[in-house]
Amino acid sequence: MTRSALRGVVALDGPSGTGKSTVARRLAGLLHARYLDTGAMYRAVTLAVLRAGVDPADRPAVTELARTSVPVLGTDPVAPTVRLAGADIAADIRGPEVTGAVSAVAGIPDVRAVLIAEQRRIIAGVRDSGGGIVVEGRDIGSVVAPDAGLKVYLTASAAVRARRRSRQDTAAGRLATVDQTRADVDRRDNLDARTTPHRPATDAVELDTSDLTVDAVIAMLVSLVDERGMSVDVENGDRAVTR
Repeated sequence: MTRSALRGVVALDGPSGTGKSTVARRLAGLLHARYLDTGAMYRAVTLAVLRAGVDPADRPAVTELARTSVPVLGTDPVAPTVRLAGADIAADIRGPEVTGAVSAVAGIPDVRAVLIAEQRRIIAGVRDSGGGIVVEGRDIGSVVAPDAGLKVYLTASAAVRARRRSRQDTAAGRLATVDQTRADVDRRDNLDARTTPHRPATDAVELDTSDLTVDAVIAMLVSLVDERGMSVDVENGDRAVTR
């Protein structure tokens, strides 16, 4: 029995609440590919900054922490992991303190340079093995992997994004009203627009997910992958990708 497997890189960009993480993980799982959440890297460094008592506005100190505290991310889409100094921090990086400070940390050019180098190393490892990887973030198609075989930029209205974020927070035990989440979404958008790359690559496919289900978005992405000849058939027992 054969199955389809991704070969190459799918760059999935967009702001928070567009369904990016859910879609990226499910797409990677469906195509037997690896998955990389670059936003988790910035959140992990932000957590290290906060735990060290460093002011996120202190660029030299934050950059030094980024260089010495590079997080280790597992790329299994079924169970992605985030570790810092050997400890599992996947839940800790989603807290409100990290959310409130991550844009400032991610806006430091030297921090971005450190983490982009690590992201490229992970991507190159998968590509060199002949596998595929779905990478999500804000600047994957334009900066991290400009030669990705497929670049997609997801968008959604601010109201829809706030509702989605609120549901995610509630499911994770982080209580917040839709109005509070909408205010946070607007704040993040405004801050990101000033401090971090937040635009689609010139050759990216832009997809508004406001009125689309996750299944509909994934179906569109699978169709785009097939159109670009990025999927191959492999035997069910073969290893399509490596860890």
